Formats: sequence, structure tokens, C-alpha cells
Amino acid sequence: MIIRAKSYPRAGLVGNPSDGYHGKTIAFVFRNFSAEVVLYETPEVEILPNTRDHSRFESIGALAADVGKFGYYGGIRLLKATVKRFHDYCRDNGIELHGENFTLRYSTDIPSQVGLAGSSAIITACMRALMGFYQVTIPKPVLANLILSVETRELGIPAGLQDRVAQVYEGLVYMDFDKALMSRQGWGHYEPLDAGLLPPLYLAYRADLAEGTEVLHNDLRERFNRGDKDVLEAIAAWADLAVKVRDCLKRGEGGSMGALLDRNFDIRRRVCLVSEGNIRMVETARSVGASAKFTGSGGAIVGTYEDEAMYGRLEGKLGAIGVRVLKPQIGAVGGV
Repeated sequence: MIIRAKSYPRAGLVGNPSDGYHGKTIAFVFRNFSAEVVLYETPEVEILPNTRDHSRFESIGALAADVGKFGYYGGIRLLKATVKRFHDYCRDNGIELHGENFTLRYSTDIPSQVGLAGSSAIITACMRALMGFYQVTIPKPVLANLILSVETRELGIPAGLQDRVAQVYEGLVYMDFDKALMSRQGWGHYEPLDAGLLPPLYLAYRADLAEGTEVLHNDLRERFNRGDKDVLEAIAAWADLAVKVRDCLKRGEGGSMGALLDRNFDIRRRVCLVSEGNIRMVETARSVGASAKFTGSGGAIVGTYEDEAMYGRLEGKLGAIGVRVLKPQIGAVGGV
């Protein structure tokens, strides 16, 4: 038996980063790239390394380049942590697993370190493969929580639910992380939306990895915890933008949402430190008339464009500064 499971990168369309603060967001997964986990039965449990897991380099420069692209850790730790959390979930919920063993290997072409949730895509694909191998069904909202716990509980990596919800539900999803609701049921309100209601969208990301994530350079969490007025107002405004975009889509007025996406980034720039390279990327996209905001924490942007002529100008202007442009293939809602 060979099981192949895939997951896709996530783009935060609007509302982020309020998802980490009981806010509201809309996000989608797109199929231009993917992470795949292959699982097959073997005498022992084994996890095979990918190219990003190797530890032999042709030179010191090659080592430095590898760390710059993939960081200090590859994907094996993600798979090990996922298997551990899956095992613990089944044990804690009285789910008996059969005694057959397996080998796991993974591959991914999701661009690294540009805010497209590539790590959680590997985890999601692995969780799907394990569910298939052991014939275990996990409800979608519970599965999103479980995938998040792989990084937060097992690996100590700060993360939020938006990426995992989008990757579990797939398609285009509106999410409300209301604190009272999450305290009561353990997850938020997740509403799949019709991706066919979206206006033309582009997505662009840095091809040179010259700009890292903005996460480490901001102190939103600390400021939120101490009740910083500007941060609290920003979070409320981001959440409100998600509601407005959802309502625009449902009214068939998706073409008017570009200004709301722009507003999302403008608020972020006011309350967060944003690198010059990321600002340049956004301003270059806007210079041709498109809207632009981060898909995540920096390194990639998403926005609306009017027509093919504008898309061509986006490709030209952004390509000149080392940024690749694509049309995201959002597709229909799928998931587990």
C-alpha cells in the first residue's frame, strides 16, 4: 500500500495578523505549489530525509546558502513531531492503531521563508497520510488544532490557527477566532466561501530570499498583552476588514475589495516594523494600480488587478526587483 497525501501553501487574503489575537481573517490555499508526503508499509518505522535535511556540503559557502534558504532545521523534525502528536491524539481518544509499520518521505516546492505556510503544509500532508494509513477520521476543526499543536507543543514554534484551518478546509475560508466561542467549543467559526466570487488575484513573492520574515522584528504580542491602544485598535480594524470583504464577496461586489486589502497593509505598516524590501514590493505593485498586502508575515504579497494589461505590468515591475508573480489556482473546497 502506497499513500500519497498533499497540502498546499496558504495566502492570508485579509484580516491577518488578527488571527493570533481572537480576530477574523479570510485565507485561501492555492495549488501552484504543494507539499507531498508518501507513506508505505515497511518492517520498521522510518523517516527518509529530503534535500533540505542533508548535512554534507561542498563548501562553507554552500552551507551558508543552505541555511539561508531552509534555516537550521529541515523537514524531518516536522514529520517526527507529527507522528508523535498523531499517536498521542489516538491514544488519548481511545483510538486503537494497527501494528503495521511504515516509511515516510516528503517533498515540497513551496517557496521558503516568504510567509506561505510551507512548514504547516508538510505537517498537514503528513497528518493526512497517517489518517489514511490507520483509517482514522478526525473532524476538520479538531484536525486544524492538532496540526497547530505539532509546532506549538512539540516543537515550541510560535504559530496561529489561520494557516492550519485554511490547509485543512482548502479553498477560500472565512474564520472568526472569537475568544468566547473558542473557549466554549475549542475552535472558531470557519465558513468556506465560493472562490468563484473573487475578482482577479495575483500573488507575488521574493525570489532571492533577501528579506526574511518580519515576525522576529515586531513586538505585537507584548504590546497586545499590555493593552497598547494602537495595537488593540489595529486588531479590531483588521478583523472588521475581513467581515467587509466577506460581505462584498457575498453581494457579488468582489471587484471593490482592493481598497480594503490596501487598508490591511497600511494599518500593519503603521503599527509594525516593516523592512524596506517588503515596503518596496508593496509599493511597486501599487504603482501599476493593483492592490497589495502581505500574504503572511512578509516576503510575499497578494492583491487584486484589473485586467491582463495590468497583470503584465505587475510582472514587469516586480520582476525587475527580483519578485515572481503568479495567478493563484485556488480551486474548489476539498480537504479531509
